[in-house]
This record gives sequence, C-alpha cells and structure tokens, in this order.
Amino acid sequence: MTRCLSMNKKPAIDIITLGCSKNLVDSETLMGLFEAHGYHVTHDSDNPQGDIAVINTCGFIEDAKQESIDTILEFVQAKEEGRLQRLYVMGCLSERYLADLEKEIPEVDGWYGKFNYKQLLADLEKLDNLEKAHRHVTTPKHYAYLKIAEGCDRHCAYCAIPIITGKHQSRPMDEILDEVRWLVSQGTKEFQVIAQELTYYGVDIDGKQHIAELIEKMADIEGVEWIRLHYAYPAHFPWDLLHVMREKKNVCNYLDIALQHISDHMLDRMKRHVTKEDTYELIRRMRREVPGIHIRTTLMVGFPGETDEDFRELIEFTKWARFERMGAFAYSEEDGTYSAEHYDDDVPAEVKQQRLDKLMRIQQNISAELEAEKVGSIMRVIIDRVEGDWYVGRTEFCSPEVDPEVLISIDEELTIGEFYDARITDAEEFDLYATTKI
Repeated sequence: MTRCLSMNKKPAIDIITLGCSKNLVDSETLMGLFEAHGYHVTHDSDNPQGDIAVINTCGFIEDAKQESIDTILEFVQAKEEGRLQRLYVMGCLSERYLADLEKEIPEVDGWYGKFNYKQLLADLEKLDNLEKAHRHVTTPKHYAYLKIAEGCDRHCAYCAIPIITGKHQSRPMDEILDEVRWLVSQGTKEFQVIAQELTYYGVDIDGKQHIAELIEKMADIEGVEWIRLHYAYPAHFPWDLLHVMREKKNVCNYLDIALQHISDHMLDRMKRHVTKEDTYELIRRMRREVPGIHIRTTLMVGFPGETDEDFRELIEFTKWARFERMGAFAYSEEDGTYSAEHYDDDVPAEVKQQRLDKLMRIQQNISAELEAEKVGSIMRVIIDRVEGDWYVGRTEFCSPEVDPEVLISIDEELTIGEFYDARITDAEEFDLYATTKI
C-alpha cells in the first residue's frame, strides 16, 4: 500500500536525467526551482524510492527512446510496489510522443514536454507564477554546461531534433553572461558551451551570427579559465570564431563539429548544405588559423543510398583529416524525418556494421598515434576526481565524459578542481599518464 504524503513536510524529489548535456541543464534548472520552493532534491539516485520521481527523457534515436521507456517502466514498478508515491515524466520523449505515452503508460501521474517542464512545480504548488532561481549544478563545481540556445533550423534529412525542439531560439546574451558570472562566483572555472547548433547563435534575433562576440565576452569575465565549444555546424561557419579561439587563451583550442559524411552524394541526400570541397577547406582553415586545434566530429555510415564508393571516400577523408576525437554510428530510421519518409533504408544491417567497424578501427589507430605524440610534453591539467590509485584529470583538449583523460598517481597529493602543469609520461589509445613532478 502506497504511503500518503506528509501534510507537514514537502515531498522529496528525485530527478533522473537521460540523454545529452542539454537535458542535464534542464534538470538542473528544475532542481533549482524546486529547492527555491523548499523541496529536498536529489539527482540520479541509485534506487527508485521515496516521494516523487521526475524522469527527464531522451527521444533522439531508437536506443535512447528505448532506454527512456525502460526507465519509466522501472519506476512504474517501484510505484506499484509502494517504494515511490508519484511519478512524472518530462523531456524529449514526452514532447514527441505525448498522446501515445499517456495512453500506453497511464500509471504516470503527469507528463511534461521539453519546454513546459517548469509547470510541474507550478502544478504541485498551485502557483500562477514561479519565483526565479539559479539552477542546481550537478557536475563537479569546477565545471558546468552552459546552454546558449534551444532548437535547430538546419533540418538535416535524418535528424528528429527539429521535430522535437522546434526552431532555433537563442538566449539573450546578457542573460547568458549573467549566468556565467554567477557560476564563477560559485566556483566554476570551466564552461562547456552547448547548443544543438551553436554557430547559429543570434541569427534568429537579428539575422547575424553572434557566437564569436558571445565567446569573446565570456572570455573577458574574470575567473573563466576554460571555454570549450560543442556542436558547431559546417555550413556557413563563422570564421571570426577561429580568431577568438586563437587570441583568447582561455578559449580552448577544441571544437566539436559533426560532419557526418564527405561524399557529395551523401551530403546532398542528407541535406547538409555543404560540399566535399567545402569540408576539406574547413578543416584546412581550422588547422591553419588555430595551430594545435583538436577537432571532435561525428560520422555516419549506412545512410540510405550509401555506396561502396561513398564509403571509400569517407575512409580516405578520415585518414586525411586525422581527427583528434571522432565518434561514428550506423544510420537508424527515425519517425517523421525526411529520410524516413522519402528514402528506403536500403543498406543492409550487416553492411552498416562492417563499415562502422572498419571506420572505427582506422580512427582508433589514428587516436593512438596522436595521443602518443603528446608523451614528453608539458600540458595544463584540471583534476576532476579520484579513482583507485589515480587522480583523473583532463587537458584543454578533453571534454568531460566523452574524451581521453589524464591519470596521475595519487601519491602526488593534488586537489580536485585545481589546475596543474603536468608532463605526459605515457599514452594509451584513450588515456594519458602524467606527473606534476617536472
């Protein structure tokens, strides 16, 4: 039998975040609002139990959707067993499939989407207006994710994001800069700047790209040690951003830019609005204007119509570009996208997997070679945590959770959240070893 909520004490809230760092920022925003209204809030607790759980879902690709469904059903079971009193769901999955979810999983007490999730607190409190509150940062206090925009206007053939999030909406620059100043006052030194498409920042406001201006102003704020840029787009790339990256020492020489493919045949079918020649020139210019830049990209294999020749071009490009960071995935059809409605998913699953495996083997060799070249160099490292006998840190070329890490012996007595100059002593495919005794 489910326990009744106490009349004298506000219920405890557990927020569970699935999906990307943009979702994490939404969860942190909701956590801050709950805390401002007197609630005790936890994030990603190990066991579904207590008063209220809120699941922030992902609906981007099939695997992510299934993970969201499985998590919801796990918490439904906890509710049925009396270990949880109420269950609410928010985020991309419910934004996209609200009507179906309400019908299929009636045990959920309330469904909220990608943009109206703050209404959950208003409904619980029976409020017309919510007081403003700073977000509750769940990452180690020395770094935070900074979302500068929502949505996307690019409409690539395979991507469901515009269906879920709608058109690109830039946050006001002053609001972003105020948040940076507040985060610095809380001890944040490193900022992962994120958006579905950050190079489009400002276009929806006055028709101009303002990402370089924003990053330059961020870099001038005292206390900002590192700024790292995620999710750029290759078409109409703002070249002035490279100038800021080169001139501002606290803007990391790192750029996350998804390229997806290289053959003109594939780029056209994917509706990427960029050509093979454009892409090669983009990489050349980035490396020329920002010496030492580390480029992170994502590539796709098995898109409808991909031929052996298309894949051969992709392999040649990967060998030529020698990306410092690269991920790849096999195409999967997503409901409502242009490719799902207009193309046959005609590349067999086994061919997709073979191509993916070959591409990643090549990249693993490139990664190992590039990391080995760092041995003997002195690099600035920030310490994130302790694991076993090691301090685990990162260089400016490493974003949290997705990139190689730096391991330093715990015998050196370092402080989490501090920067150190370290000499790289050894390298593996995805990790570096270092010492601060230089």
